[in-house]
Amino acid sequence: MLEATLAALPTIFSIQHMLHLMLGVTVGLAVGVLPGLGGIVGMALLLPFAYGLDAMLGLSMLIGVAAVTTTSDTFPAVLMGIPGSSGSQATIMDGYPLAQKGQAARALAAAFAASMIGGVIGAIALTLAIPIARPLVLAFGTPELLALTFLGLCMVGVLSGRRPLMGILVAALGLLIGTVGAAPTSPTYRFAFDQDYLFDGFQLVIISLGLFAIPEILDVLAKGGAIAKNAPSRVGKGWLQGFRDIITHRWLVLRHSVIGVGVGIVPGLGSAIVDWLNYGYLVQTAKDKSQFGKGDIRGVIAPESANNAKEGGALIPTLLFGVPGSAGMALLLGAMVVVGVEPGPRIIDTNLNIVVVLIWSLAIANIAGTIICLGFSRPIAALTRVPFPVLFPFIFLLVTLGAYQATRHIGDLVVLVGFGVLGWVMKKLGAPRAPLLVGFILSTLAERYLWLTTSRYGLDWLTRPGVIAIIAITIVLLAISLRKKKSEEVHP
Repeated sequence: MLEATLAALPTIFSIQHMLHLMLGVTVGLAVGVLPGLGGIVGMALLLPFAYGLDAMLGLSMLIGVAAVTTTSDTFPAVLMGIPGSSGSQATIMDGYPLAQKGQAARALAAAFAASMIGGVIGAIALTLAIPIARPLVLAFGTPELLALTFLGLCMVGVLSGRRPLMGILVAALGLLIGTVGAAPTSPTYRFAFDQDYLFDGFQLVIISLGLFAIPEILDVLAKGGAIAKNAPSRVGKGWLQGFRDIITHRWLVLRHSVIGVGVGIVPGLGSAIVDWLNYGYLVQTAKDKSQFGKGDIRGVIAPESANNAKEGGALIPTLLFGVPGSAGMALLLGAMVVVGVEPGPRIIDTNLNIVVVLIWSLAIANIAGTIICLGFSRPIAALTRVPFPVLFPFIFLLVTLGAYQATRHIGDLVVLVGFGVLGWVMKKLGAPRAPLLVGFILSTLAERYLWLTTSRYGLDWLTRPGVIAIIAITIVLLAISLRKKKSEEVHP
């Protein structure tokens, strides 16, 4: 690992790599500031451009987006009381009350510093996982990978709020959509209806933009006015106090960063629960609970530390097992396949240099994102008062161009509208959208692993110890999730 790291240093600090990484960081910071867009939208916007680049450059650019979105989404959470993404919901509980008390700068400084430290810890965890996991992942064959694929699908399904069965059905719909076009194991075309455009199936970038970007943009546009109607006119003072808070609560930062890594490792958890899980754990274990919800700086530090740390954890199953640790990692997984980098156990032997570059990119992006947020806090805060109709043409142009770059066929725009309508309907019905995206990503892998496994092992693959263990874990997690849902229904 040390040799691979030293060999990758010239690439990591090359001008070309740093420029592409900073582009990803810039886009990630921008979409994080705009409520509702989030990292998935940012990655989807850059996904078409990553296809034509060198594998390292393209993937590093996407890592830059994923790393810093949960840093800049703190702006709307603290200044407006609106989550910039799903990962900043718990930050509002104490961040917004601090801003109302005139301590916005303190809350932002503590949040940015905690995010940076959490992100670096996530990168360290990923580094340590590679040599430890290497003997394990190299022992995995197609039967174990197939079982892991189903584990990922089940986790994304059942960990979708209070409607786990709906999540599983949505994931199944994603699997079905993924079967459109050429079969990965035979020269046949499914559900193409003699349309040339459908021979290659639907494109990942169009589905992600349609499901996530279009509905959020329409909702914000429908509300009218500025993004924040009651945003403060200035951020205020207190930056040094925020940094002192991090030093005072350094063990809190470390503890919740480790928890964030652990949550990220489990496929499907992602940012949907990591903030609330950490905030709830903080409240339960704190000796003094009197100020939570009224402006306690610990309520900002804990979720922000975990948010960025989870990205390093989510990369572990994504890179080493080919199972996306979150919806954002599902996009990264799809990009890896497109640029010719096969994720999974063999990546350690075949593309260890790329893994090392991604780890360093994750750490550098977190540090750079924090510095940029601190340096541009005042103009970024002012952006929240710009009327959204002014921003809408630029954002919509980016979305349209991003979709059209997929195949440069008019069908791209038709499919974008179709999935945009589907995403809007799902949002209004409260149906989780991330499981559909992950189901689509895993459909090809699941079909390929199933064909290879059954053709080589028949039904004997079900008796392999690794498969039995993974199936047992899947059943246990399903049972726990369903039991938890019933408990919430009885005691809401």
